Amino acid sequence: MTTPAEAVMAAYHDRKPHVMSELIDSCRVVGDGRTSYEVLAARLPGARRVLDLGCGDGSLLAAIEGAEILAGVDLSAAHLDVARTRPELAKADLRIARVQELPFADGSFDAVVSHMVLMLLPDADAVIAEAARVLAPGGLFAAAIAGRVTGALKVFIELAIPLFDEVPEERRVRIGGSPRVRRREGLDELLGGAGFEPVSWDLIDLDLGGPEAEVWARCCEMFYPVDTLDPTQLKRLETAFLEETRDLAEDGRLRAGLNMRIVETRRRQDLPL
Repeated sequence: MTTPAEAVMAAYHDRKPHVMSELIDSCRVVGDGRTSYEVLAARLPGARRVLDLGCGDGSLLAAIEGAEILAGVDLSAAHLDVARTRPELAKADLRIARVQELPFADGSFDAVVSHMVLMLLPDADAVIAEAARVLAPGGLFAAAIAGRVTGALKVFIELAIPLFDEVPEERRVRIGGSPRVRRREGLDELLGGAGFEPVSWDLIDLDLGGPEAEVWARCCEMFYPVDTLDPTQLKRLETAFLEETRDLAEDGRLRAGLNMRIVETRRRQDLPL
C-alpha cells in the first residue's frame, strides 16, 4: 500500500513530470560537466539487464548504453508517460509500482540503479532487500544519494525548515529516509544484511549556482514540502532568501552546491536465488 508520503511525491510529479530531469540537467559535476544521471549510467558497463528504481521520466535509463533490457518503476503515471515518449525507451518495461514491492521475478537483472530515491524512504531496508531479490548473483547495485549542501542551498534549507513547521498538521508533509542511508557504516550494514558486498563510496560535487532567480527556483523544486507553503509563507521565504544570500553573489551569480555520494556494490555470488 502506498504511504501518505509516497502519495504526495507521486502527486507532485504527476503535476510536474519534467521538473526533476530539468533540475538534474541544470546541475553539473564540478570539473567534468556531466550530470549525475550520466555519472550513474557510466557505472554500468557490460550490464545487459538494468532496472531503475524510481525511474522518473526515464532520463537515467535513456543515458544507459549497451543494455539489451531496460526496465523502470515509478509511482507517477505522468512520469512514465513522458518516459514512454523517449526513442531510447521504446522497448523498455516501465511500470507503476512501489520500489519496496517490485513486480519482477527473482534474478531478473544484472544491475539495479537508484537516483536520489533511497534517501527519501524510511524503509530503505525493504528497498534494498527487493533490489537483492531481483538481482542475479554478482549483480550490481548503484545509487546516488544526496549529501552535504553549501552556499545558497544551505541558506534555503535553514530558512525553510521553520516555515515547514508552521504548516497546519493536515497539510504538513513528512518525507525523510533512514539516517543510516547517509552514513557509509549504516549503508554497509543495510546492504550487508541483504547479501551485498561492502560498498564503494565516491563523492562528487554538483554546481547548483547561477543567476539569483534560477537558484531560487532550483531550491524550491528540490524540496516537496515547499508545495505546502501558502503564498504568504512562500513570499516570506523568498524575501529572507534573497536578503541572506546577498554575500554569496558574485558577478550576478549565486554560489550553491550539493555533495553527492555515488554508492556501488554487488550481490554476493554465493547467495542462492
